[in-house]
Amino acid sequence: MHHSPDKLDTMLLAELRDNARITTSELSRRLGVSRSTVQSRLKRLQDTQVITGYRVQLGPSYQKNRIQAHVLIKLEQKLTGRALLSLKKISGVSALYSISGAYDMIAIVEAHSTRELSQLLDEIANLDGIERTNSSLILETKFER
Repeated sequence: MHHSPDKLDTMLLAELRDNARITTSELSRRLGVSRSTVQSRLKRLQDTQVITGYRVQLGPSYQKNRIQAHVLIKLEQKLTGRALLSLKKISGVSALYSISGAYDMIAIVEAHSTRELSQLLDEIANLDGIERTNSSLILETKFER
């Protein structure tokens, strides 16, 4: 079942992006609707998979001790499936996206030191099915949603 979010759903989703642990009562107050309306909207957004889960947002003290990089990945087409399975098993890879252009994918990787990051980048580059990689270290987060 497909559901296109309306204005109330959009406002509800924006509040949840800011704080996924906000109470139903607080959402009701902020959006000017009843708690039962908030609950039924949340249920529908989950049932239609507009919302598929809630995530932990990491605090600034943890974030500053973490190094992130974007890794462009060029795949050997015959070994794409093997490469994807291998990348999924690496805990330092927090996200993987298929992209257009000269590279096939972009991985978001996270480490706690430059040494750990270097090992992680080597591990990715040496996987079966990875033709080449190009990494960019994230120096500063301007904002995230």
